[in-house]
Amino acid sequence: MGRLTVLKQIARDLAAQFGPDCEIVIHDLKTKDPEHSIVYIENGHVTNRRVGDGPSNAVFDVIRKKNKNESDLQDHAGYLMKTSDGKILKCSTSYIRDDDGSLHYVFGINYDITRLTMIENALQGLITPVNKEEKPKEITHNVNDLLDHLIEESVALVGKPVPLMNKEDKVTAIQFLNDSGAFLITKSGDKVANYFGISKYTLYSYIDVNK
Repeated sequence: MGRLTVLKQIARDLAAQFGPDCEIVIHDLKTKDPEHSIVYIENGHVTNRRVGDGPSNAVFDVIRKKNKNESDLQDHAGYLMKTSDGKILKCSTSYIRDDDGSLHYVFGINYDITRLTMIENALQGLITPVNKEEKPKEITHNVNDLLDHLIEESVALVGKPVPLMNKEDKVTAIQFLNDSGAFLITKSGDKVANYFGISKYTLYSYIDVNK
């Protein structure tokens, strides 16, 4: 089975896998007529090309220089191109060689990502918070988990573990918990007081500081 036959089979499979937005094109670099290098194409509507059409500027460069520096050519994957009608393509180019190492075919994959970029832009507007510095908050399963999470946030706000906190630090943490509604949870006062190593009387006095 010849190389071109194998390449055509791969092209058909890739086009079937990725759908009508994926163009697969094969150029013959050893054709006698380099201005008509396309010998096979799937989903040619992506770039409005067909068999017998000429190469892109990039492929024509390869044809023009292939006898000079073809050994330097490396496959190129995942680069962007734009068509004359404004489509944005994500492209990959592979150079297929004969047994003697000479270049014979260019195998190109050109995926039209225009609609995907539009979706990306739309999604970005939906998922970007108004305050970009704001971190996602955890979704808790019950009020006890919620209280634990609020306590963790209060400690993070102060920036030091409880054993190293002074009175002002604990006041800051407890007022954060109060503002966050932590004390609306049943028996939360006992748990918070124990966590910070203070009495409930002290807890309530910290809540009322500067109020």
